Amino acid sequence: MATAKHRLTTQMNKTFVFFLSTFLAGALFGGNGKLAKELESLDPASNVDVIVQFKQAPTEAHHQKIKQRGGVHKKSLDVVNGSLYSVPAGRLKELADDPDVASISPDRAVTAASDQSMVTIGAEIARTYGYDGTGIGIAVIDSGVYAIELDYTAKTVGYRVVYSESFVPNQAGTNDVYGHGTHVTGIVAGNGKLSSCSGCTQTFRGVATNANIINLRALDNLGAGTDSAVIAAIQRAIALKSTYNIRVMNLSLGRPVASSYLNDPLCQAVEAAWKAGIVVVVAAGNEGRNNSAGTSG
Repeated sequence: MATAKHRLTTQMNKTFVFFLSTFLAGALFGGNGKLAKELESLDPASNVDVIVQFKQAPTEAHHQKIKQRGGVHKKSLDVVNGSLYSVPAGRLKELADDPDVASISPDRAVTAASDQSMVTIGAEIARTYGYDGTGIGIAVIDSGVYAIELDYTAKTVGYRVVYSESFVPNQAGTNDVYGHGTHVTGIVAGNGKLSSCSGCTQTFRGVATNANIINLRALDNLGAGTDSAVIAAIQRAIALKSTYNIRVMNLSLGRPVASSYLNDPLCQAVEAAWKAGIVVVVAAGNEGRNNSAGTSG
Protein backbone atom coordinates (compact mmCIF):
# COMPACT_ATOMS: atom_id res chain seq x y z
CA MET A 1 0.00 0.00 0.00
CA ALA A 2 2.85 2.35 0.91
CA THR A 3 4.57 1.54 -2.39
CA ALA A 4 1.43 2.33 -4.37
CA LYS A 5 1.01 5.62 -2.49
CA HIS A 6 4.64 6.52 -3.19
CA ARG A 7 4.17 5.83 -6.89
CA LEU A 8 1.02 7.94 -7.00
CA THR A 9 2.79 10.83 -5.25
CA THR A 10 5.75 10.58 -7.64
CA GLN A 11 3.45 10.62 -10.66
CA MET A 12 1.56 13.65 -9.31
CA ASN A 13 4.86 15.47 -8.77
CA LYS A 14 5.94 14.71 -12.35
CA THR A 15 2.58 15.93 -13.66
CA PHE A 16 2.86 19.13 -11.63
CA VAL A 17 6.37 19.79 -12.94
CA PHE A 18 5.19 19.22 -16.53
CA PHE A 19 2.29 21.66 -16.22
CA LEU A 20 4.44 24.20 -14.37
CA SER A 21 7.08 24.03 -17.13
CA THR A 22 4.40 24.43 -19.77
CA PHE A 23 2.90 27.41 -17.95
CA LEU A 24 6.27 29.13 -17.51
CA ALA A 25 7.15 28.60 -21.17
CA GLY A 26 3.85 30.16 -22.20
CA ALA A 27 4.29 33.08 -19.80
CA LEU A 28 7.85 33.68 -20.94
CA PHE A 29 7.35 33.53 -24.66
CA GLY A 30 3.74 34.70 -24.84
CA GLY A 31 0.68 34.05 -27.02
CA ASN A 32 0.33 30.76 -28.82
CA GLY A 33 4.11 30.45 -28.91
CA LYS A 34 4.23 30.83 -32.68
CA LEU A 35 4.88 34.55 -33.07
CA ALA A 36 8.11 35.94 -31.60
CA LYS A 37 7.62 38.82 -29.13
CA GLU A 38 9.69 41.25 -31.20
CA LEU A 39 7.15 40.97 -34.02
CA GLU A 40 4.07 41.85 -31.97
CA SER A 41 4.48 45.65 -31.81
CA LEU A 42 5.74 46.50 -35.30
CA ASP A 43 4.13 49.09 -37.55
CA PRO A 44 1.43 47.06 -39.37
CA ALA A 45 2.24 48.86 -42.63
CA SER A 46 5.94 47.92 -42.56
CA ASN A 47 7.51 44.88 -44.18
CA VAL A 48 9.71 42.60 -42.09
CA ASP A 49 12.01 39.69 -42.92
CA VAL A 50 10.83 36.62 -41.01
CA ILE A 51 11.71 32.95 -40.87
CA VAL A 52 8.50 30.92 -41.01
CA GLN A 53 8.80 27.32 -39.85
CA PHE A 54 6.07 24.91 -40.89
CA LYS A 55 5.03 21.63 -39.32
CA GLN A 56 6.29 19.82 -42.41
CA ALA A 57 8.62 20.56 -45.29
CA PRO A 58 7.08 23.58 -47.08
CA THR A 59 5.57 23.10 -50.50
CA GLU A 60 4.46 25.58 -53.15
CA ALA A 61 1.08 25.63 -51.42
CA HIS A 62 2.74 26.95 -48.26
CA HIS A 63 4.57 29.63 -50.25
CA GLN A 64 1.28 30.67 -51.80
CA LYS A 65 -0.22 31.19 -48.34
CA ILE A 66 2.49 33.75 -47.66
CA LYS A 67 2.08 35.40 -51.07
CA GLN A 68 -1.67 35.71 -50.51
CA ARG A 69 -0.84 37.79 -47.44
CA GLY A 70 1.47 40.10 -49.39
CA GLY A 71 4.65 38.21 -48.60
CA VAL A 72 7.67 37.46 -50.81
CA HIS A 73 9.70 34.25 -50.68
CA LYS A 74 13.42 35.08 -50.33
CA LYS A 75 15.25 31.89 -49.38
CA SER A 76 14.45 28.23 -48.67
CA LEU A 77 15.62 26.85 -45.31
CA ASP A 78 14.55 23.24 -45.66
CA VAL A 79 16.73 22.08 -42.76
CA VAL A 80 14.24 23.73 -40.38
CA ASN A 81 11.11 23.07 -42.48
CA GLY A 82 10.95 26.75 -43.28
CA SER A 83 11.87 29.70 -45.46
CA LEU A 84 12.84 33.35 -45.24
CA TYR A 85 10.07 35.71 -46.34
CA SER A 86 9.41 39.43 -46.42
CA VAL A 87 5.91 39.87 -44.98
CA PRO A 88 3.73 42.87 -44.05
CA ALA A 89 3.86 43.12 -40.25
CA GLY A 90 0.10 43.57 -40.11
CA ARG A 91 -0.47 40.07 -41.51
CA LEU A 92 1.82 38.16 -39.12
CA LYS A 93 -0.75 37.40 -36.41
CA GLU A 94 -3.11 36.12 -39.08
CA LEU A 95 -0.31 33.95 -40.44
CA ALA A 96 0.50 32.64 -36.96
CA ASP A 97 -3.08 31.35 -36.67
CA ASP A 98 -2.54 29.10 -39.70
CA PRO A 99 -2.47 25.49 -38.39
CA ASP A 100 0.36 24.61 -40.79
CA VAL A 101 2.67 27.22 -39.24
CA ALA A 102 4.92 26.09 -36.37
CA SER A 103 6.61 29.43 -35.59
CA ILE A 104 7.45 32.86 -36.97
CA SER A 105 10.74 34.52 -36.01
CA PRO A 106 12.49 37.69 -37.14
CA ASP A 107 15.65 37.16 -39.18
CA ARG A 108 17.73 38.09 -36.15
CA ALA A 109 21.20 39.57 -36.41
CA VAL A 110 24.22 37.49 -35.39
CA THR A 111 27.80 38.67 -34.81
CA ALA A 112 31.25 37.13 -34.55
CA ALA A 113 32.30 35.72 -31.17
CA SER A 114 35.26 33.75 -29.83
CA ASP A 115 36.97 33.14 -26.50
CA GLN A 116 39.43 30.73 -24.82
CA SER A 117 40.03 27.48 -26.65
CA MET A 118 43.07 25.17 -26.52
CA VAL A 119 43.62 24.73 -22.78
CA THR A 120 39.89 24.85 -22.05
CA ILE A 121 39.09 21.81 -24.22
CA GLY A 122 42.27 19.82 -23.56
CA ALA A 123 43.43 19.86 -27.19
CA GLU A 124 47.08 19.60 -26.19
CA ILE A 125 46.35 16.28 -24.45
CA ALA A 126 44.69 14.88 -27.60
CA ARG A 127 47.76 15.85 -29.61
CA THR A 128 50.03 13.68 -27.42
CA TYR A 129 48.04 10.66 -28.66
CA GLY A 130 48.70 11.58 -32.29
CA TYR A 131 45.27 12.99 -33.14
CA ASP A 132 45.65 15.86 -35.62
CA GLY A 133 42.41 15.76 -37.63
CA THR A 134 43.81 13.97 -40.68
CA GLY A 135 40.94 13.03 -43.01
CA ILE A 136 38.36 14.97 -41.00
CA GLY A 137 36.37 17.89 -42.41
CA ILE A 138 35.53 20.86 -40.18
CA ALA A 139 32.87 23.30 -41.33
CA VAL A 140 33.70 26.85 -40.22
CA ILE A 141 30.66 29.11 -40.45
CA ASP A 142 32.03 32.61 -40.01
CA SER A 143 33.32 35.62 -41.99
CA GLY A 144 35.32 33.53 -44.46
CA VAL A 145 38.95 32.37 -44.55
CA TYR A 146 41.91 34.35 -45.91
CA ALA A 147 42.72 32.48 -49.09
CA ILE A 148 46.53 32.35 -48.92
CA GLU A 149 47.00 31.71 -45.20
CA LEU A 150 50.04 29.40 -44.90
CA ASP A 151 48.86 27.83 -41.65
CA TYR A 152 46.16 25.99 -43.62
CA THR A 153 48.47 24.05 -45.91
CA ALA A 154 48.75 20.28 -45.66
CA LYS A 155 51.61 18.27 -44.14
CA THR A 156 52.95 17.47 -47.61
CA VAL A 157 51.43 19.63 -50.31
CA GLY A 158 48.09 21.30 -50.95
CA TYR A 159 45.68 23.73 -49.37
CA ARG A 160 43.43 22.36 -46.62
CA VAL A 161 40.53 24.72 -47.31
CA VAL A 162 38.83 22.22 -49.60
CA TYR A 163 35.49 24.00 -50.16
CA SER A 164 34.33 27.63 -49.97
CA GLU A 165 30.93 29.26 -50.44
CA SER A 166 29.35 32.55 -49.40
CA PHE A 167 25.82 32.91 -48.03
CA VAL A 168 26.10 36.66 -47.49
CA PRO A 169 23.68 38.63 -49.70
CA ASN A 170 25.50 40.74 -52.31
CA GLN A 171 28.92 39.52 -51.13
CA ALA A 172 29.82 36.45 -53.20
CA GLY A 173 33.52 36.29 -52.28
CA THR A 174 34.64 33.84 -49.59
CA ASN A 175 37.88 35.59 -48.64
CA ASP A 176 37.93 36.98 -45.09
CA VAL A 177 37.80 40.77 -45.12
CA TYR A 178 36.77 41.09 -41.47
CA GLY A 179 39.43 38.73 -40.07
CA HIS A 180 37.37 36.79 -37.56
CA GLY A 181 36.89 33.67 -39.68
CA THR A 182 40.63 33.38 -40.34
CA HIS A 183 41.31 33.84 -36.62
CA VAL A 184 38.81 31.11 -35.74
CA THR A 185 40.14 28.78 -38.43
CA GLY A 186 43.60 29.22 -36.94
CA ILE A 187 42.25 28.06 -33.57
CA VAL A 188 40.43 25.18 -35.24
CA ALA A 189 43.13 23.88 -37.58
CA GLY A 190 46.19 26.16 -37.92
CA ASN A 191 49.44 24.19 -38.10
CA GLY A 192 51.73 26.95 -36.83
CA LYS A 193 53.82 27.50 -39.99
CA LEU A 194 53.62 31.30 -39.83
CA SER A 195 54.79 31.34 -36.20
CA SER A 196 57.61 28.82 -36.67
CA CYS A 197 60.14 31.27 -38.10
CA SER A 198 63.70 31.90 -36.87
CA GLY A 199 62.64 35.10 -35.13
CA CYS A 200 59.44 33.71 -33.63
CA THR A 201 59.31 33.24 -29.86
CA GLN A 202 56.31 30.90 -29.77
CA THR A 203 54.53 28.60 -32.21
CA PHE A 204 50.75 28.91 -32.27
CA ARG A 205 48.97 25.76 -33.42
CA GLY A 206 45.28 25.01 -33.68
CA VAL A 207 43.29 22.09 -32.36
CA ALA A 208 43.35 19.80 -35.41
CA THR A 209 46.49 20.76 -37.32
CA ASN A 210 45.87 18.57 -40.37
CA ALA A 211 42.08 18.67 -40.69
CA ASN A 212 40.39 19.94 -43.86
CA ILE A 213 38.39 23.17 -43.71
CA ILE A 214 35.00 23.73 -45.30
CA ASN A 215 34.73 27.53 -45.47
CA LEU A 216 31.06 28.57 -45.29
CA ARG A 217 30.91 32.36 -45.12
CA ALA A 218 27.82 33.69 -43.31
CA LEU A 219 29.15 36.97 -41.83
CA ASP A 220 29.79 40.11 -43.87
CA ASN A 221 32.75 42.49 -44.06
CA LEU A 222 31.82 43.89 -40.63
CA GLY A 223 31.43 40.50 -38.96
CA ALA A 224 27.62 40.70 -38.93
CA GLY A 225 25.01 38.40 -40.42
CA THR A 226 21.53 36.97 -40.04
CA ASP A 227 19.87 33.80 -38.87
CA SER A 228 18.91 32.89 -42.42
CA ALA A 229 22.49 33.13 -43.72
CA VAL A 230 23.79 30.95 -40.89
CA ILE A 231 20.98 28.42 -41.35
CA ALA A 232 21.69 28.23 -45.08
CA ALA A 233 25.36 27.56 -44.28
CA ILE A 234 24.42 24.84 -41.78
CA GLN A 235 22.15 23.34 -44.41
CA ARG A 236 25.04 23.21 -46.88
CA ALA A 237 27.34 21.60 -44.31
CA ILE A 238 24.82 18.82 -43.76
CA ALA A 239 24.54 18.30 -47.53
CA LEU A 240 28.34 18.11 -47.87
CA LYS A 241 28.88 15.88 -44.84
CA SER A 242 29.66 12.71 -46.77
CA THR A 243 31.60 14.47 -49.54
CA TYR A 244 34.16 16.01 -47.17
CA ASN A 245 33.70 13.76 -44.11
CA ILE A 246 32.46 16.74 -42.08
CA ARG A 247 32.49 15.59 -38.47
CA VAL A 248 32.67 18.98 -36.76
CA MET A 249 31.00 22.37 -37.29
CA ASN A 250 32.19 25.57 -35.60
CA LEU A 251 29.89 28.52 -34.92
CA SER A 252 31.86 31.27 -33.16
CA LEU A 253 28.96 33.67 -33.46
CA GLY A 254 25.73 34.38 -31.67
CA ARG A 255 23.02 36.71 -30.46
CA PRO A 256 20.82 37.10 -27.35
CA VAL A 257 18.15 34.51 -26.62
CA ALA A 258 14.77 35.76 -27.79
CA SER A 259 12.55 32.67 -27.82
CA SER A 260 12.41 29.05 -26.74
CA TYR A 261 14.80 26.70 -28.56
CA LEU A 262 11.68 24.78 -29.59
CA ASN A 263 10.72 27.71 -31.86
CA ASP A 264 14.10 29.29 -32.56
CA PRO A 265 15.02 28.39 -36.17
CA LEU A 266 18.77 28.78 -35.54
CA CYS A 267 18.60 26.34 -32.61
CA GLN A 268 16.57 23.95 -34.75
CA ALA A 269 19.17 24.10 -37.54
CA VAL A 270 21.96 23.33 -35.04
CA GLU A 271 19.96 20.36 -33.79
CA ALA A 272 19.45 19.15 -37.35
CA ALA A 273 23.23 19.20 -37.86
CA TRP A 274 23.70 17.25 -34.63
CA LYS A 275 21.09 14.70 -35.71
CA ALA A 276 23.02 14.35 -38.99
CA GLY A 277 26.04 13.21 -36.98
CA ILE A 278 28.02 16.47 -36.85
CA VAL A 279 29.57 17.67 -33.59
CA VAL A 280 28.52 21.33 -33.31
CA VAL A 281 30.77 23.70 -31.38
CA VAL A 282 29.00 26.94 -30.49
CA ALA A 283 30.19 30.12 -28.73
CA ALA A 284 27.28 29.86 -26.32
CA GLY A 285 28.69 31.88 -23.44
CA ASN A 286 29.57 35.20 -25.03
CA GLU A 287 26.06 36.64 -24.55
CA GLY A 288 25.49 34.86 -21.25
CA ARG A 289 24.82 38.04 -19.26
CA ASN A 290 22.90 39.81 -22.02
CA ASN A 291 19.26 39.90 -20.93
CA SER A 292 18.15 42.62 -23.34
CA ALA A 293 15.38 40.34 -24.63
CA GLY A 294 14.04 39.89 -21.07
CA THR A 295 14.05 36.10 -21.30
CA SER A 296 16.81 35.32 -18.73
CA GLY A 297 18.43 33.01 -21.26
